Amino acid sequence: MSETATMLEANAAYVDGFSEGNKPMPPARGVAAVVCMDARIHPSEMLGLTLGDAHVIRNAGGRVSDDAIRSLIISSTLLGTKEFLVVHHTDCGMLTFSNDDLRGILAERRGSDAGDIDFLPFGDLEQSVRDDIATIRASDHLDQSIPVRGFIYDVDTGALHEVN
Repeated sequence: MSETATMLEANAAYVDGFSEGNKPMPPARGVAAVVCMDARIHPSEMLGLTLGDAHVIRNAGGRVSDDAIRSLIISSTLLGTKEFLVVHHTDCGMLTFSNDDLRGILAERRGSDAGDIDFLPFGDLEQSVRDDIATIRASDHLDQSIPVRGFIYDVDTGALHEVN
C-alpha cells in the first residue's frame, strides 16, 4: 500500500471523530508563524497550539520568501494576526548547500536551468533568522507595529532559543 493510501485511511478515522468544524477563520491566538518544513518539527506541539489557534506557514528553511510575505499580508490584513514568529532549527538541510550547488544538481539530473531560482540557503543559522525578521520588517505591505520574534528550534531537545 502506498503512503498516500495509508494517510487516506488515517483521514477516514480522523473524520469519524472530528468535531471541530465550527472554528472561526481568524486564528484564535492572533499569531502567524513561519516555520521550516522539516519533518522533525511539529509546530502545534512545539508551540502549544490547537486547531484554530494560529497560522503556520511552512517551507524549506522556514524562510520569509515572497510567498511567506504574501501569506503574512493575508494573515494580518484580512484575518487579524497581531504577532509574527520566525522559526528556523538546528541541523537544517539549508545549511548544507548553495544556490550554485543545487542548480548544478538540477542541471545534471534533470537537464533543467534553475538559474533564476533563489533557494534561500544560508550559512549562518542565527543570521538567517535575523535576515528573515528584517525581511518582514522591510515589507511596505505589513503593519510595522506587529511584533516579530525569531527563534531557533533545537531538533535534539525540542527547546526554542530566541535570536536577538
